[in-house]
Order: sequence, then C-alpha cells, then structure tokens
Amino acid sequence: MKTILLVDGYNIVGAWPKLARLRDRESLEASRSALIEQLVNFTAFRGYRTILVFDAQMVASPLSRELKTEALEICFTDHDQTADTFIEQYSYNLLKDRRLRVIVATSDRAQQILVLAQGADWLSADSLRREVEAAHKQMRENLKRHRSQPTRKLADQLDPKVLERFSQWRCGD
Repeated sequence: MKTILLVDGYNIVGAWPKLARLRDRESLEASRSALIEQLVNFTAFRGYRTILVFDAQMVASPLSRELKTEALEICFTDHDQTADTFIEQYSYNLLKDRRLRVIVATSDRAQQILVLAQGADWLSADSLRREVEAAHKQMRENLKRHRSQPTRKLADQLDPKVLERFSQWRCGD
C-alpha cells in the first residue's frame, strides 16, 4: 500500500524547537529550507510520497507546486486558502483511492479530528520529529555498517584454483 504523507509546514516549523529557533534567529525561509532538508531524507528512507504544504500568505505567489524530489512535493496554497483547508480537501480526495494510506502531520487539534474522521492517519508534530530523528539514526547506522564491511571484489568470490590460473595467464605462464 502506497503511503502519502501530508505535512502542515508552518505548524511543524512552530512545533519543532530547532526550526522555531532558526525561524526566530534567521528567517522563515531558513526554517522552511531546514524542514525540507529533513523531510527529503526521511521521505526517501520510509518510501513515502510527501506533500509539504505551506500557507501562501507567507509567499508572493498563489497556489504553486514544486517537485523537490521524486518523492517530495512542496505546495504553497492560494492566498485565500490555509494549509489546513488544503490538506483537508486533498486528503479527502486521496482517500477515495482505497489503495492509498494517507498520514497527516500536524498538531492542529481541529485538523486532527477532521482527518481522522475522513479515515486518514495522524501524526503530531512531535511524533513526526521523533520518527524523522529515528530514521536519520537508522540511516547513519546503515551507512556505518556498510562502510565497516570488507570491500566486495570479484576475486574474493572466486575459487582459489581459478585465481591461481588467472594469475598464471596474467604472467604469461
């Protein structure tokens, strides 16, 4: 079953302490970029299709979509539409396809109740943060384990007699 993760971008920025500090110290754009970077790796690792939704009142253009990677899409809503209403409508339409699992990540209580009633799964901002951190930890462990394994060469897989014969051919014997 394919999983679609819908993320309320500014809700997550406000709820994750590191992103909120980045927003307050640098800019909203910096915190958005940091969230996108976190979700790119998480989305690929989990095999999700993620749609990160931001309210358009914080940007200059109306409804726009940008495919960041094959699995991560960034969406800025129309000026008169909130991320909440976009996510509610979009999840409703996605859930018509019973082959999809839809997860909505937000800490907005009203939105949580609505998407659960629609049949979607829900993650609080804090739960999403913990899942992202766990995925990053697992990726680091996988990479460390991969690097600690001996290199795999064809010669390591061949019978010693065959290797000896190849050596003789190489030396002209």
